[in-house]
Amino acid sequence: MIRDGGENAVEQTLSRLRRIDTSREPAPAPGTPRTLSDLYRDHRMRMVRLAVLLVDDPSTAEDVVQEAFTGLHRHWSGLRDEAAAVGYLRTAVVNGSRSVLRRRRTARDYVPPHQVNARSAESLAMLSSEHQAVVDALATLPPRQREVLVLRYYGGLSEAEIAESTGISRGTVKSTASRALEAVARVMSGGGAR
Repeated sequence: MIRDGGENAVEQTLSRLRRIDTSREPAPAPGTPRTLSDLYRDHRMRMVRLAVLLVDDPSTAEDVVQEAFTGLHRHWSGLRDEAAAVGYLRTAVVNGSRSVLRRRRTARDYVPPHQVNARSAESLAMLSSEHQAVVDALATLPPRQREVLVLRYYGGLSEAEIAESTGISRGTVKSTASRALEAVARVMSGGGAR
């Protein structure tokens, strides 16, 4: 909750920003049609300030404004006048800022599911020599054999699920797994890969 002094400071800051915006607003020449470049030059900084106040990050605010101008460019032929263009920009900046804030909130609120059998960093760093030998043997396999073994024994997938994931038949999954296991056993016993 902001105290009275804080509310006054916020209001003073916003008043200063409004004065800056209105003092920098160029007076269009009568009868001269405005271009998108004119609008960009004249209104970009105002839109960036608006976005900074909403998202509290200058680089993100720049991105939001750039997206708003990109959208304006796409719809340029359908706009009736400059006032409509500025209104479109303002709305696009506010909506873009809302999207950024929603994504932030979603990312902040995400709690990864609890993994019962997750290994600690220490256990991964200190794989036993046998485990390291299996990893090294897997590295010698052709890609399809490695995929099948990893999906089967690490991913815990059934033959049908592996077939669906890799786009090969169940029979091919079974024969590939058999050949891969034989190759791993040969490598681990010191016979090397054939």
